[in-house]
Amino acid sequence: MIKTEKILHLKNYRGRKVRVVREHYLRERVPCYSSLCQADCVNDGKVLPKDLTHYMVPDARVVVDYLEILELRELQGVVFTQTACQALQHSKGRRQYNRLRNLFKDPRHDCVLFANEFQEYSYHPREKGESQEKWQTRCVYSAAVWYFNHLAGMINIVMITEDQDAVARYSSLNSGVYVISVQDYLQNFWPQLHDAHELYSSISQALHEKESEGTEKEYTEHLPAEVLEAGIKSRRYIQGTLTVNKHRAQDEAFVMTEGFTDKNTDETMLVLICGSKNRNRAVHDDIVVVELFPKSEWRGKATALADGQGEEKSGQDNESKPQPTGRIVGILQRNWRDYVVTFPLRDGTQSQSRNSQRILAVPWDRRIPKIRISTQQADALQDHRVVVRIDSWESTSVYPNGHSVQVLGRAGELETEVQTILIENCIHMPLFSDAQLREMPVNSQEKPWSVDPAQVLERRDLRESHLVFSIDPRGCEDVDDTLSVQSLANGKLLELGVHIADVTHFVTEGSLTDLEARTRATTYYLADRRYDMLPDVLSADLCSLLGGVDRYAMSVLWELDAHTLAVNKVWYGRTLIRSSYQLHYELAQALVNGEQVEVPELTRLGPDEKKAKLAKLTQALKMLTHVARHLRAQRDRGGALELEGVEVRAQLDEERNITALVPRQPLEVHETVAECMIYANHWVARKIQETFPHQALLRRHPPPRQEFFSQLVESAAGRGFNIDTRSNKALADSLDQAVDPQDSLVNRLLRMMATQAMSQALYFSTGAQPQDQYYHYGLALDRYTHFTSPIRRYADILVHRLLTAAINVERGLDPGKALANNKELEETAQHINKKNRAAKRAQKLSIELFQCLYFKERDPQTDQHCVADAVIYSVRTNGVLVFVPEYGIRGPVYMKNREGQVVAAGQDGSCKWQSGSVRRYTDRITTTSTAGTTSFRLFDHITVRISVRSTNCHADSLNLEVISNKPHHATEPQQPRSQGRCRLVEEVVRLAEEAYQQAQEKAAQCPKLSKEEREFSQSKTPNLYSLLEEVRELALMDLEMVPQVCAIKA
Repeated sequence: MIKTEKILHLKNYRGRKVRVVREHYLRERVPCYSSLCQADCVNDGKVLPKDLTHYMVPDARVVVDYLEILELRELQGVVFTQTACQALQHSKGRRQYNRLRNLFKDPRHDCVLFANEFQEYSYHPREKGESQEKWQTRCVYSAAVWYFNHLAGMINIVMITEDQDAVARYSSLNSGVYVISVQDYLQNFWPQLHDAHELYSSISQALHEKESEGTEKEYTEHLPAEVLEAGIKSRRYIQGTLTVNKHRAQDEAFVMTEGFTDKNTDETMLVLICGSKNRNRAVHDDIVVVELFPKSEWRGKATALADGQGEEKSGQDNESKPQPTGRIVGILQRNWRDYVVTFPLRDGTQSQSRNSQRILAVPWDRRIPKIRISTQQADALQDHRVVVRIDSWESTSVYPNGHSVQVLGRAGELETEVQTILIENCIHMPLFSDAQLREMPVNSQEKPWSVDPAQVLERRDLRESHLVFSIDPRGCEDVDDTLSVQSLANGKLLELGVHIADVTHFVTEGSLTDLEARTRATTYYLADRRYDMLPDVLSADLCSLLGGVDRYAMSVLWELDAHTLAVNKVWYGRTLIRSSYQLHYELAQALVNGEQVEVPELTRLGPDEKKAKLAKLTQALKMLTHVARHLRAQRDRGGALELEGVEVRAQLDEERNITALVPRQPLEVHETVAECMIYANHWVARKIQETFPHQALLRRHPPPRQEFFSQLVESAAGRGFNIDTRSNKALADSLDQAVDPQDSLVNRLLRMMATQAMSQALYFSTGAQPQDQYYHYGLALDRYTHFTSPIRRYADILVHRLLTAAINVERGLDPGKALANNKELEETAQHINKKNRAAKRAQKLSIELFQCLYFKERDPQTDQHCVADAVIYSVRTNGVLVFVPEYGIRGPVYMKNREGQVVAAGQDGSCKWQSGSVRRYTDRITTTSTAGTTSFRLFDHITVRISVRSTNCHADSLNLEVISNKPHHATEPQQPRSQGRCRLVEEVVRLAEEAYQQAQEKAAQCPKLSKEEREFSQSKTPNLYSLLEEVRELALMDLEMVPQVCAIKA
């Protein structure tokens, strides 16, 4: 080891430059992480393969500017130097640096990190007068030469750089070490990797045109990091996350301070940011630093309905009470992601040069500012959805600069819109790789899977001793859970069992399948499809607890007193089960009700045997119902909430794909199954937390902030109900009493508003929270986790591993592989929380897409499907918010439009626009015109017309317009019409497949392709959109088949 010195030029907190001298130690032996190594390096972890033609070493500048290309999995044998990694951290910040570090940890990426600055023969100190860029290039080249010599010339080394002087200087110094540009490298070594070539072209164009349009500053400069840090410590500045109001994206945003969930009111501050100048180049989700204005300049947030025909300019009458207001003075962390934009139709004002054109692309997300893109394909990409990334936003530029990454397709086409939803929610669903599928067990006709005899000895065998059955939605194929219940000790005891698919037996920790499941974190359900977390051989076969086949399970068995249902003892462990019955909800409920129904598993039995087995099954179901009622009553006494959401079930087509999420009728058996799952989750949470108090994965539900209940309290008061929100018990009792015998929708709407006020339930590591924060507010349980759905939730897989380790500890055995520590587990929990939020948003947006597809192009003036009953549940300054029970739609209805006209109702209730004024009260809104005064009160039923508000750059949205202040069809009850919606979605999917097949056939017949077809693989005809409209006219004419379209709370 050699001791030397390293000189650093840093800045202190006042911004002054400081020269720092640090000790620097050099070693002869530094791991090379190559399987070709003959020097016995200690290469722990990932190593580069030996069957490559070359290793590639990127220059520091290449890593900084072209990291997106280096992230492609197709690139193999990439050696990142310590010099390049440090350059990335200093240039792009901690977030980009962590992104690079994740590549080193991921075995799917064939790259390693070489600590060249600690290697005695590759380290070079910076020479006097040498620029930092030149020194970094020299260090990287020296590392490349060391690699070639260290591996005894057995493999060529290619260094890539954008410094042409370096290419000329180093390319001929050492045979076997080649120095070329990025473009030459891609053209010579990866000519078929089109994604890399397109990325290079896009990024290089953006870099060449990065210079500002002018020198005049459009925004104030951000304060230095040292000043921001000092200001935050002194409380002069406030740190938080920027959230842009999607309805007033140009004018209104908020900064939520880091500790906004804390009970301390000083830490719950929401700072209002008005206008783009005060936002100072911050983008939605950035972590920013805010300076508060004096209290005299504080403003209130707008309360008028916006983003539609009733949009009004904000004024004192349209604002809430003043709240802290400020401006952004610095950005601590950019949280830029991939954005979907639309290239608008050219108007002749866009700037262009000989080789490229600069286009202001409009993001699909209204909260994101327009992004300036440099491209040579501006004309061809008009009216297309394109994925872009932001590169920079200088103070001299009105808009951020970015580059294009991928063309999704023409705006408005079904597949384009679905992919837009996924990308906007950072959901990336590649096909499972061959390497991942090779890890899977085989189950085919030629080689059927069977139970391992060794597992039979290790597991508790319940196949003959227990009546096990599942209760799921009709057609469900990923059966996570099964149940059992039986009487013991001559009726004195009961045994309740919950048996969950043992996914961890097949998914080994650290395997490629495990890493992919962790990345996905959950199964994603959209209106017309699903994206599984696990490969199909597991999710739909070997891990699915199907009827009549042997399966591995993780079980919890309770021994209960038959009279009091008190728990005597609990057993946890791995089991071997065979489900006797695969019931769907409606069948199970019919059996509980004593109805005469056919059970598929009993159809081939003789009368006597069939009768006996049916009686045993029915008795088990009734016993299970009895136990579940008791469990629910226990939680109710503790303050459990019964909230209102849109209940949906998965509808599967003949190919076993989910084609719809349709409303389901509430049945007691739903609650029966749910209570058993909640019970199992609770007891498993207790077990793992008691065994691993500082590294168990639990799920907490924080109490909502009281101000979030304001709409619920005000709306209930308008109907004469008092809602007590001081605790979950008080809230539950208040909601139970808030019942209008004349209108059942009143209580449903109040529960929906209570649901909206709830905070999100979150996964966490027990070492990251004090024990009083473990509580689950909604379920009224002191500890809770997710254990019962490991096929579709990665959190459950982690809990299964923790439970297995806890069982081993209890038996005095080794817990097995080292458990994740508190920090690692908390990071994983935050990742899962983020992915769960994305899944819910994507599901909601997918449902809204199909809502718009249903109503689009239908004539709202003549089509009765577009007229529906709506209930007012909130009053705003210029309109009301309504709920349409027939379709499950919530949205605004404006009482005043842009022209200043207001809604006026005639004697027959019909409404029209007239000049007048509008006034808001606590429980109603009134309009005054020449026709008189009309009042719209909370929970009034009105008739609305539903139409689609189309925009080329953003998602379509539904528009609700009042046409009568009286209920639609008076007292006609609205029944769910799920079959119509199922058929709609199925037709959309079928037409998408047909359109694709027809396009392929036409392409085969016509060898001459259009420019559009050649460049973007997009066919002009048949147009999926027009086909979709035709099927609506044919398949949805019958009034009884109108889809029951429902919105899902994100």
